[in-house]
Amino acid sequence: MTDHPLNIAEPGIGPIDSDMIIIGAGPVGLFAVFEAGLLDMRCHLIDALDRPGGQCAELYPEKPIYDIPGIPVCTGQELTDGLLRQIAPFDPIFHFNQQAQQLEKIEQGWRLTTSEGTVLQSKNIVIAAGGGSFVPKKLPMQNAAAFENKSIFYAVRQISAFAGKRVIITGGGDSALDWALNLQPIAEHVTLIHRRDQFRAAPDSVAKIHGLIEAGKMDLIIGQINTIYGQDGKINAVGIKKTDRSEIQLQGNALLVFYGLTMKLGPIADWGLNLHENLIAVDTEKFETNETGIFAIGDICTYPGKMKLILSGFHEATLMCQQAYHYAFPDRKLIFRYTTSSSALHEKLGV
Repeated sequence: MTDHPLNIAEPGIGPIDSDMIIIGAGPVGLFAVFEAGLLDMRCHLIDALDRPGGQCAELYPEKPIYDIPGIPVCTGQELTDGLLRQIAPFDPIFHFNQQAQQLEKIEQGWRLTTSEGTVLQSKNIVIAAGGGSFVPKKLPMQNAAAFENKSIFYAVRQISAFAGKRVIITGGGDSALDWALNLQPIAEHVTLIHRRDQFRAAPDSVAKIHGLIEAGKMDLIIGQINTIYGQDGKINAVGIKKTDRSEIQLQGNALLVFYGLTMKLGPIADWGLNLHENLIAVDTEKFETNETGIFAIGDICTYPGKMKLILSGFHEATLMCQQAYHYAFPDRKLIFRYTTSSSALHEKLGV
C-alpha cells in the first residue's frame, strides 16, 4: 500500500458536510476522487471493507490486469496503490467497515447515515459499489451470531485488541494469512485453520507462514470448525473436524473468520432508484440516476452499450464529476482544465 497515510475517520460522527460522498472505495471510486479533486471538490468515501481497493484488492490482489492505459500489466493491489498515490494530494476521508444505510432528501441535498451511525451530507451521492456491498461469509454455526463482534470477528479494526490473546484464524486467502502474520508478534499464540494444506495467498506470505510454523511460533491445523464453545459472547474453544475425520478441541479466546465475501446491493435497493437486475440505470451524459444528485459509476450502473471494465468506470467518473461540480458550486462557472493546467492539482503538488 502507498506510504501516504490514509485519512480514516472514526465511526459514529457527524453530520459532516462534503462536496461529494462516494459509496465504494474500489478503483472507480478512488479515481472519482482524483477527477473531483481537479475541480476543487472534497470527497468522503464509505466502504464496508476495512481497506481501499474493493473487489480488485480484496479478492484478486495478485490477478493481472492488462487494460489500464499506459500500464501493460499490473496486479489489483498495484493498481489500488497507484490510485491511492494519485489521489493523495486531495486528502480524501475514508469511512471503513461501514455500509451506506439510510438516505434522505434534505434542503441542502442528501443526508446519508451509515451502519455505524456516521452522518454525512452532500449535494452529490456517487454509488461506485461494484456489484454491491461486500458482506463477509459467516460461520455456518447457529450460535455464531451470539459471539460476533465480541469474540468472533470478520475484520480487524484495532490490532491492539488482540494483544496477549490466543487467536484462532480460519481461512486460506490473503486476509487470513496477512492477519496471522500481523497478529503473531503481539498475540499470546496464533493458530491458523484451513480446510487444506494449500493457500490462496501471495507466495511471500505463504513462505513466511510456513517459516513461523516450522519455528514453532504458530500452529496450522488442516480441518474445519464445526462447533463453538463459550458463553456470554466470549468463546473459550472451538471444535475442529480434521481431514482424517478425527475431531479435536482448540482453546482460544478470539476467532477471526476469513471465508471470503459475497456481494449484496443492500439498502441501496430501497432508495427509489431505477433498478434492472440489481443494476442502477443511468444516463450516458452525466451518469446520473433518476434522482437528482445521485450518480452511479462502475460495474453497478447500466446503460445501452455498457461494458464492465475498469477503464469504462474511469470514463464514467470523469463525466459524472462535470455535473456534480454544478450541484456543489451552483454559483461558479466551470472551466475545464487539463491536468497540465489544473490550478487545484498544481497547488496540491506544490508546482
